[in-house]
This record gives sequence, structure tokens and C-alpha cells, in this order.
Amino acid sequence: MGAEVRFLWNATRGNRLRPWRSPYLRWRLETYSGQRADTVRALDFWNLFWREKKQLFRFLRWTREIKSYTDSTNN
Repeated sequence: MGAEVRFLWNATRGNRLRPWRSPYLRWRLETYSGQRADTVRALDFWNLFWREKKQLFRFLRWTREIKSYTDSTNN
């Protein structure tokens, strides 16, 4: 779970208490849902999170796998 938390921590830098304001997460939300990033509100963010939580956790697991892969190739 450490890699997932680290990813979220880095992705929300500067907006940790308001993740819907994170430029990175806004961009990801725009590319995923098609909603323009400059129109994202807190309710939009949390609705998408709730609706797509299974995919989000799958993505976070993938980031952990990639991190472990890159760590093993760097040693």
C-alpha cells in the first residue's frame, strides 16, 4: 500500500486537502472522463472517484507493480 499512498501524495502536491484542484488529477480526470479540466468541481471529482473506485485501485496496484519493476532493474 505504500506505493499507492506515495503516488497519491505526489499527485496531489500542493492540493492534498483539495485533490480536485490538483492540476495532474484534473488532467487525468479530463483524459479519463472527457470533462474539461477547468470545469472540475469537488462533487465531480468525488462522484467519479466513487463510480470508478475499482478502476482507481486497479491503477494504483499497477503503479506499485511498475515501481517494484523499476526498483529491481535499477539494482
